[in-house]
Amino acid sequence: MENRVFGRTGLSISILGFGCGAVGGLMVRGEPADQERAVSQALEAGVNYFDTAVQYGNGASESNLGRVLGKLRATNAIVGTKVELPAADFGRIGDAVARSLESSLRRLALERVGIFYLHNPIRAQSDEKALGVWQVLDEVVPAFDRLRRQGKVQFLGFTGIGDTEALKQVTDARVFDGAQVVYNMLNPSAASAVPAHYPAQDYGSLFGHTQASGVGVVGIRVLAGGALSGSAERHPVASPAPAPIGSALSYEGDLERARRFLPLVEEGHAANLAEAAIRFAISHPAMGTILVGMASLEQWQHALAAVRKGPLPQPALDRITMLQRGFGGEVR
Repeated sequence: MENRVFGRTGLSISILGFGCGAVGGLMVRGEPADQERAVSQALEAGVNYFDTAVQYGNGASESNLGRVLGKLRATNAIVGTKVELPAADFGRIGDAVARSLESSLRRLALERVGIFYLHNPIRAQSDEKALGVWQVLDEVVPAFDRLRRQGKVQFLGFTGIGDTEALKQVTDARVFDGAQVVYNMLNPSAASAVPAHYPAQDYGSLFGHTQASGVGVVGIRVLAGGALSGSAERHPVASPAPAPIGSALSYEGDLERARRFLPLVEEGHAANLAEAAIRFAISHPAMGTILVGMASLEQWQHALAAVRKGPLPQPALDRITMLQRGFGGEVR
């Protein structure tokens, strides 16, 4: 397993992380024996980063991950979890953040998490779900910092959803150590410019800001919630098709565009679309680790096999760029 240095933290982190989210659903709704087998295989393969959140199954993901890591005595695992503040707590951010982390630590059976993320969208001004930039910098960061000084958090992070300019401001402030960034074949704009009127949120080469600020990157929505498998079929453990983040305005729109990458398979660049998407995500040097949602042990093994093949070669990346150009000017 390839390891990369995670921003300025000095952490050596596996390029494939273990996503414990609700979309794939294995660590939320899966059988305990399957959860243990998957985590055990991940550890044996060299995976050392495990990503969860209280929002995943209302704490079930954290509890299941804590149980399995404890049983396997995985003392070297780096665990990331998150806090998402409801609007009712915007007036008492410090207390709400501390309470959330304490509850997460109990479920995980840990004294400290490796990375603690703010999971709210970030915008210029707050709304019913999003926090404004200055709330993040003036209230969230001090609250996170207090927890770090107490030894309950090693590094600070945020989920890169919201308004692009607000995300850049928070990144450029150099107060966070890590960021979870949307990056996939449907929306590569965190890495480079996209064609005019591209049907996705323009993340404005956000990777340039993370690299300049020493912020480690966790790649999220690598498979666009499953759309980049090219199949509409959902595993029984998986969630229903999720709302897109940063790409089309509907899952069906993502699925239709995903199938337009099938020439990658037909021309022999990858065995299937999911492999192409995973290898595309790890091809950018700014990427520290990627998260791939999984519903089964088989899906986890396929993701691991894809990563072991390494980044896509340049001819494949050039072909992807050519196919992406065809999306320019389309209705999102």
